[in-house]
Amino acid sequence: MSWKNEYRSFYYQGAPEPEDIILKADETALLVIDIQNKYMENPADPQEQERWAPFLERMKSIVIPNTVSLIDTCRSKNVEVMFARIACLKEDGRDRSLSQKMPGWNYLLMPKDSRESRFVPEIVAENDEIVVTKTTDSALTGTNLRLVLTNMGIKNVIVAGIFTDQCVSSTVRSLADESFKVVTVEDCCAAGSQDLHEKELEIINMIYCHVASLAETISFIQ
Repeated sequence: MSWKNEYRSFYYQGAPEPEDIILKADETALLVIDIQNKYMENPADPQEQERWAPFLERMKSIVIPNTVSLIDTCRSKNVEVMFARIACLKEDGRDRSLSQKMPGWNYLLMPKDSRESRFVPEIVAENDEIVVTKTTDSALTGTNLRLVLTNMGIKNVIVAGIFTDQCVSSTVRSLADESFKVVTVEDCCAAGSQDLHEKELEIINMIYCHVASLAETISFIQ
């Protein structure tokens, strides 16, 4: 099935097919979100290992290889490549947003110079590619990314990364609210479970972004 008909929510079941997407290279940026060492660690608890195994497998076999391919393609087509990562500026994390101080899984304390906060080895910024550090879920909130994108004449943003239902979704919504056109690359994203991943894509598709595959997204770039 084509991107024009997949991931349709209740609200868009009868909506007409969207127009073809054309992404002019000099008006488009790729934003890779939070594919960091922390999230590739295998939990110590055996039950947690089993619970997170599908996510880690998707990351290793699909998301990371596809994202590397997407980055390479964007570089070759002169699409601006950018990165956003979670990392606190203070060692004790006082600068984090409330969502990153909440008890439980979302409690994140990753100082900016720690190994955990670095991108996985396969995904590294080159030369002067922009990396923003965020202490919020959205890559726009609390950073100057919106201003940077506007200053560079960017109108379209391709989004890849994790987690689909958290930082990816928050960033996509922020970009849409700032009137950027967004393409979310389905097979370059993951959530804690495949069910959460697919449900969130259905929620954000056709209102905050268009959801497409890696191959489809590459075909959009001119």
